[in-house]
Amino acid sequence: MMSHEVAKLINEQINKEFYSAYLYLDMANFYSERDLDGFANYFRIQAMEERDHAMKFLDYLAENNEAISLEAIAKPEADRSSLMAPLVQALKHEEFVTASIHNIYSAAIEAADYRSQRFLGWFIDEQGEEEASARALIAKMELFGDENAKGGLYLLNQELAARSYSPAE
Repeated sequence: MMSHEVAKLINEQINKEFYSAYLYLDMANFYSERDLDGFANYFRIQAMEERDHAMKFLDYLAENNEAISLEAIAKPEADRSSLMAPLVQALKHEEFVTASIHNIYSAAIEAADYRSQRFLGWFIDEQGEEEASARALIAKMELFGDENAKGGLYLLNQELAARSYSPAE
Protein backbone atom coordinates (compact mmCIF):
# COMPACT_ATOMS: atom_id res chain seq x y z
CA MET A 1 0.00 0.00 0.00
CA MET A 2 1.33 3.42 -0.96
CA SER A 3 1.96 5.83 1.86
CA HIS A 4 0.12 9.13 1.99
CA GLU A 5 3.45 10.99 1.72
CA VAL A 6 4.57 9.11 -1.41
CA ALA A 7 1.18 9.69 -3.07
CA LYS A 8 1.34 13.39 -2.18
CA LEU A 9 4.85 13.75 -3.61
CA ILE A 10 3.90 11.92 -6.81
CA ASN A 11 0.91 14.24 -7.23
CA GLU A 12 3.29 17.18 -6.87
CA GLN A 13 5.64 15.57 -9.40
CA ILE A 14 2.83 15.37 -11.96
CA ASN A 15 2.58 19.16 -11.78
CA LYS A 16 6.37 19.52 -12.07
CA GLU A 17 6.42 17.33 -15.16
CA PHE A 18 3.63 19.32 -16.83
CA TYR A 19 5.45 22.53 -15.88
CA SER A 20 8.58 21.09 -17.51
CA ALA A 21 6.59 20.54 -20.70
CA TYR A 22 5.41 24.18 -20.62
CA LEU A 23 8.93 25.41 -19.98
CA TYR A 24 10.32 23.43 -22.90
CA LEU A 25 7.53 24.67 -25.17
CA ASP A 26 8.50 28.21 -24.20
CA MET A 27 12.10 27.43 -25.08
CA ALA A 28 10.96 25.94 -28.41
CA ASN A 29 9.09 29.17 -29.12
CA PHE A 30 12.23 31.19 -28.33
CA TYR A 31 14.22 29.28 -30.91
CA SER A 32 11.39 29.30 -33.48
CA GLU A 33 11.29 33.08 -33.25
CA ARG A 34 14.98 33.06 -34.25
CA ASP A 35 14.43 30.64 -37.17
CA LEU A 36 16.35 27.90 -35.38
CA ASP A 37 13.83 25.17 -36.12
CA GLY A 38 16.21 22.37 -35.11
CA PHE A 39 16.57 23.80 -31.60
CA ALA A 40 12.79 24.31 -31.53
CA ASN A 41 12.30 20.68 -32.56
CA TYR A 42 14.64 19.53 -29.78
CA PHE A 43 12.61 21.37 -27.14
CA ARG A 44 9.23 20.39 -28.58
CA ILE A 45 10.30 16.77 -28.24
CA GLN A 46 11.52 17.47 -24.70
CA ALA A 47 8.06 18.88 -23.96
CA MET A 48 6.36 15.75 -25.29
CA GLU A 49 8.64 13.55 -23.18
CA GLU A 50 7.81 15.57 -20.06
CA ARG A 51 4.11 15.22 -20.79
CA ASP A 52 4.64 11.45 -21.11
CA HIS A 53 6.40 11.44 -17.75
CA ALA A 54 3.50 13.26 -16.13
CA MET A 55 1.10 10.70 -17.56
CA LYS A 56 3.23 7.79 -16.27
CA PHE A 57 3.02 9.26 -12.78
CA LEU A 58 -0.72 9.89 -13.15
CA ASP A 59 -1.35 6.35 -14.41
CA TYR A 60 0.71 4.93 -11.55
CA LEU A 61 -1.44 6.70 -8.97
CA ALA A 62 -4.60 5.53 -10.72
CA GLU A 63 -3.36 1.92 -10.89
CA ASN A 64 -2.75 2.06 -7.15
CA ASN A 65 -6.18 3.50 -6.40
CA GLU A 66 -4.73 6.79 -5.19
CA ALA A 67 -6.45 10.15 -5.59
CA ILE A 68 -5.06 12.36 -8.34
CA SER A 69 -4.92 16.08 -7.72
CA LEU A 70 -4.18 18.25 -10.75
CA GLU A 71 -3.07 21.72 -9.76
CA ALA A 72 -2.54 24.89 -11.79
CA ILE A 73 0.60 24.94 -13.89
CA ALA A 74 2.77 28.01 -13.42
CA LYS A 75 3.61 30.23 -16.38
CA PRO A 76 7.00 29.20 -17.77
CA GLU A 77 9.82 31.69 -17.72
CA ALA A 78 12.51 30.66 -20.19
CA ASP A 79 15.75 32.62 -20.04
CA ARG A 80 15.89 34.43 -23.38
CA SER A 81 19.08 36.42 -22.80
CA SER A 82 21.14 34.46 -25.36
CA LEU A 83 21.01 31.35 -27.53
CA MET A 84 22.91 29.48 -24.81
CA ALA A 85 20.76 30.63 -21.88
CA PRO A 86 17.82 28.22 -22.40
CA LEU A 87 20.25 25.31 -22.70
CA VAL A 88 21.83 26.11 -19.36
CA GLN A 89 18.41 26.68 -17.82
CA ALA A 90 17.23 23.32 -19.17
CA LEU A 91 20.14 21.54 -17.47
CA LYS A 92 19.44 23.28 -14.17
CA HIS A 93 15.78 22.37 -14.49
CA GLU A 94 16.60 18.71 -15.14
CA GLU A 95 18.81 18.72 -12.05
CA PHE A 96 15.86 20.15 -10.08
CA VAL A 97 13.58 17.39 -11.40
CA THR A 98 16.18 14.75 -10.55
CA ALA A 99 16.36 16.04 -6.96
CA SER A 100 12.57 15.95 -6.74
CA ILE A 101 12.42 12.33 -7.93
CA HIS A 102 15.19 11.38 -5.51
CA ASN A 103 13.09 12.95 -2.74
CA ILE A 104 10.11 10.77 -3.70
CA TYR A 105 12.36 7.72 -3.79
CA SER A 106 13.66 8.54 -0.30
CA ALA A 107 10.09 8.80 0.96
CA ALA A 108 9.30 5.42 -0.64
CA ILE A 109 12.31 3.87 1.12
CA GLU A 110 11.22 5.35 4.43
CA ALA A 111 7.71 3.99 3.93
CA ALA A 112 9.00 0.56 2.79
CA ASP A 113 7.01 1.12 -0.41
CA TYR A 114 8.88 -1.33 -2.63
CA ARG A 115 6.50 -1.05 -5.57
CA SER A 116 7.03 2.71 -5.76
CA GLN A 117 10.78 2.28 -5.41
CA ARG A 118 10.76 -0.04 -8.41
CA PHE A 119 8.53 2.32 -10.40
CA LEU A 120 10.76 5.30 -9.58
CA GLY A 121 13.87 3.43 -10.72
CA TRP A 122 12.87 4.06 -14.34
CA PHE A 123 12.69 7.81 -13.68
CA ILE A 124 16.05 7.83 -11.92
CA ASP A 125 17.63 6.23 -14.99
CA GLU A 126 15.73 8.59 -17.30
CA GLN A 127 16.91 11.64 -15.39
CA GLY A 128 20.50 10.51 -15.76
CA GLU A 129 19.95 10.40 -19.52
CA GLU A 130 18.20 13.78 -19.52
CA GLU A 131 21.03 15.47 -17.66
CA ALA A 132 23.67 13.86 -19.91
CA SER A 133 21.77 15.00 -23.01
CA ALA A 134 21.50 18.56 -21.71
CA ARG A 135 25.22 18.66 -20.84
CA ALA A 136 26.14 17.32 -24.29
CA LEU A 137 24.06 19.99 -26.01
CA ILE A 138 25.71 22.72 -23.94
CA ALA A 139 29.16 21.31 -24.80
CA LYS A 140 28.33 21.29 -28.52
CA MET A 141 27.01 24.83 -28.35
CA GLU A 142 30.19 25.94 -26.56
CA LEU A 143 32.35 24.25 -29.19
CA PHE A 144 30.74 25.50 -32.36
CA GLY A 145 27.31 26.95 -31.96
CA ASP A 146 27.41 30.43 -30.48
CA GLU A 147 25.99 33.48 -32.21
CA ASN A 148 29.38 34.29 -33.76
CA ALA A 149 29.94 30.84 -35.29
CA LYS A 150 27.18 30.86 -37.89
CA GLY A 151 28.37 27.74 -39.75
CA GLY A 152 28.63 25.70 -36.57
CA LEU A 153 25.28 26.96 -35.36
CA TYR A 154 23.75 25.94 -38.69
CA LEU A 155 25.18 22.40 -38.41
CA LEU A 156 24.06 22.02 -34.80
CA ASN A 157 20.60 23.26 -35.76
CA GLN A 158 20.48 20.63 -38.54
CA GLU A 159 21.52 17.89 -36.12
CA LEU A 160 18.74 18.86 -33.70
CA ALA A 161 16.21 19.01 -36.53
CA ALA A 162 16.82 15.31 -37.19
CA ARG A 163 15.73 14.30 -33.68
CA SER A 164 12.43 12.43 -33.63
CA TYR A 165 9.88 11.76 -30.91
CA SER A 166 9.63 8.30 -29.40
CA PRO A 167 6.99 7.82 -26.67
CA ALA A 168 8.24 6.75 -23.23
CA GLU A 169 8.03 3.04 -22.53
